[in-house]
Amino acid sequence: MEVKAVLFDMDGVLVDSEMYYMEGTLKWMQELGFQGTFKDVCSFIGTTNTVTCQMASKMLDDKYTPEELFEINHRYFKVDHPIQYNQVMNEGVVDLLEEIKKRGWKCAVCSSSPKSMIDRALTECGIEQYFDFIVSGEQFTLSKPNPEIYLHAADKLNVLPDECLVIEDSEKGIAAGKNAQMKTIALLDRRFSLKQANADILVERLSEILECMKYL
Repeated sequence: MEVKAVLFDMDGVLVDSEMYYMEGTLKWMQELGFQGTFKDVCSFIGTTNTVTCQMASKMLDDKYTPEELFEINHRYFKVDHPIQYNQVMNEGVVDLLEEIKKRGWKCAVCSSSPKSMIDRALTECGIEQYFDFIVSGEQFTLSKPNPEIYLHAADKLNVLPDECLVIEDSEKGIAAGKNAQMKTIALLDRRFSLKQANADILVERLSEILECMKYL
């Protein structure tokens, strides 16, 4: 495999934000009468806000429309409880991005989060200059595990799918990378019962990817 580009998921990979979002989502859903568990809510990991609200609507027995929940979710996370991305950036991000640039590889963010949140996260963390392309899953009809977001990034970077390395954490994201026929590395996270075994490589921390890259 000749790597020419590295495609990053954002939440759970570049920033350790999944717990913040899952706990917050559970809270606003409970305020609406949700009787399920934290594990139920963790099934949202890797989806777009649109898909999250469609799933949440069903979990709330269709008492609220996905559109109503989208507004509630937006108000909770963007207005009342905005995350501070620079406080949750994962250790080793900058070192990994520096090594990618030294090798002359291209770099992209392919996140299910809205584009505005991706831009804010990269700016607050001071890493936006490392990325050649940024794309949000909200731009596509189908969410991960559909591979479209990764295939689109490869096309924009002018590289072939088998020249791309995907770094993910969620089951849906890993499946999207594999469905795109790309080598996929998963950053292990045992807090959410994520099914990560289908990744080509599993790592405990981002610094381990530097070791893996020696053989790519």
